[in-house]
Amino acid sequence: MTKNALITGITGQDGSYLAELLLEKGYKVYGLRRRTSIPVMDNIEHIKDEIEFIEGDLLDHGSLVNAVQISNPDEVYNLAAQSFVGTSWDQPSLTGQITGIGVTNLIEALRSKRPESKFYQASSSEMFGKVMETPQKETTPFYPRSPYGVAKVYGHWITVNYRESYNLYACSGILFNHESPRRGIEFVTRKVTTAAAKIKLGLQKELRMGNLDARRDWGYAGDYVKAMWLMLQQEKPEDFVISTGETHTVEELVDVAFSHVGLNWRDYVLIDPKFVRPAEVDLLLGDCSKAKNELGWELTVKFDELVKMMVESDMRLYGEK
Repeated sequence: MTKNALITGITGQDGSYLAELLLEKGYKVYGLRRRTSIPVMDNIEHIKDEIEFIEGDLLDHGSLVNAVQISNPDEVYNLAAQSFVGTSWDQPSLTGQITGIGVTNLIEALRSKRPESKFYQASSSEMFGKVMETPQKETTPFYPRSPYGVAKVYGHWITVNYRESYNLYACSGILFNHESPRRGIEFVTRKVTTAAAKIKLGLQKELRMGNLDARRDWGYAGDYVKAMWLMLQQEKPEDFVISTGETHTVEELVDVAFSHVGLNWRDYVLIDPKFVRPAEVDLLLGDCSKAKNELGWELTVKFDELVKMMVESDMRLYGEK
């Protein structure tokens, strides 16, 4: 039988890769889409005719009930959020509503209308923040350092709470940083690869950055959505850390990107205090051994390959304009 899947945040990076994966597996894919005057469909332009869109919003419980009734989902993937950490400092209340309370609205709609559905919540390594141990695993205590991280902790624990209180199949993937050519331009990886491409093409003169010493565990989004799907194929719901188990500095990211187009980053990069976070997360490094052992999940793209892939995509994108 064909399975139905409902994806929130389907037009984002993760949503687009997940939609591709589920369509390849024969799912009927429904996408929750907020009403906007100009829909942004770039990431799913190539598959939009295969997806059934439902208008709704994580802040509107009634629209989520309607989406659940229309899609009658076997699996629900909540990927929607105000997901840019920097913006969460400027819009903390909105971030809390969408990224935190929005999870409650969706899982409550499921509980009331389709409790047999399997639910995936997109948790984040930003929940670890000021890390209590390295590497971080499923049992590592949370210490978020941004409004975004705090909101994600709420979304994570409300998922656990509904699982334990109502016996729902509800689980969270604690995903470390994952990137791709479809990553939003405001994220640091895409900011860097775009700048490298534009400077090489003569379209930009410099790149302003914040803390180059911050270390992150960066993986490929196409690999990470496979882990999301695997989590919902298990006999019982459990939470998993998804990561590469490797850490790299922002400076390494910049170096790989600029070197790939034959440039010395030191000639173009300026440190700008306005890009330094009020409370910095210095080191994130995930232990994904549980996912590898219990889900059989594997990585296919390494850090250098990922950065080069993104630079080449941006070279094509801006070279054509």
